[in-house]
Amino acid sequence: MTQSMTAFARKEASYSWGSLSWELRAVNHRFLEPQLKIHEALRDIEPIVRDKLRSTLSRGKVECALRFHAEAGTAVIEIDQQRVASVVKALEQIKTHSSDLSPIDPLALLHYPGVQKSAGIDTDAVLAAATELLDATLAQFIEARKREGVELAKMIEQRLDAIDQIVAEVRGLMPQILQAQRENLKQRVEQLGVDLDPERLEQEVVMLAQKADVAEELDRLETHVKEVRRALTQRGPVGRRLDFLMQELNREANTLGSKSIVTSTTACSVELKVLIEQMREQIQNIE
Repeated sequence: MTQSMTAFARKEASYSWGSLSWELRAVNHRFLEPQLKIHEALRDIEPIVRDKLRSTLSRGKVECALRFHAEAGTAVIEIDQQRVASVVKALEQIKTHSSDLSPIDPLALLHYPGVQKSAGIDTDAVLAAATELLDATLAQFIEARKREGVELAKMIEQRLDAIDQIVAEVRGLMPQILQAQRENLKQRVEQLGVDLDPERLEQEVVMLAQKADVAEELDRLETHVKEVRRALTQRGPVGRRLDFLMQELNREANTLGSKSIVTSTTACSVELKVLIEQMREQIQNIE
């Protein structure tokens, strides 16, 4: 089933020790790029989050934010003395190689990763709850991607139907177009008053028909359309394959335009390229 890379999901839950909330949002991207914003006290959950994203998603820039609010009286902020000592020592060493003699800012030091730690709360229980809530949020997130993917597939199917109609129209017009060109060529010869051998005239008509023959391009357009329809029904990521097929469709539309000998087929070529570009823009959002 086609999935969009664009989605949003949010879940919040309250517990005796406080509340947790997960927020996931994503936009299209060539690869999977997680961006995590995790509460300092729950940094240990980061590897779990990355593993879950890799196992469920293939592409997209995904922002994951975990917020944690402890109930008043349930947590006491403690300072990791060893961590503070290490940070201060590092800052002092930097100062020996710098002209900056300003004192160390305690407030900035307080917000340095790992300096604060919460006491009075079972961190393992909080992490377990956060992991469970992440699963629920991720399920909601994937459902949102699937819903949007269904709508994208519908839009693409509509354009594919329009392409099929144009291909059938051009295929039906070609005999009439070639016959009209044959008549035009005969009229020009008659107007010039040139005595042209009928066999030579027929050769010119055959050469014109060969140059204007777009049967191969029409066949390939139909084949690519069928392949796009097949890709839309496949399981797993199909965005890159669909993008490649758009390039192939566009190539055939360009060739159709270059072989055009009347305005009607030129217009069909332009319309094909418009439809293909509309699909390509939406396919950039498909995983």
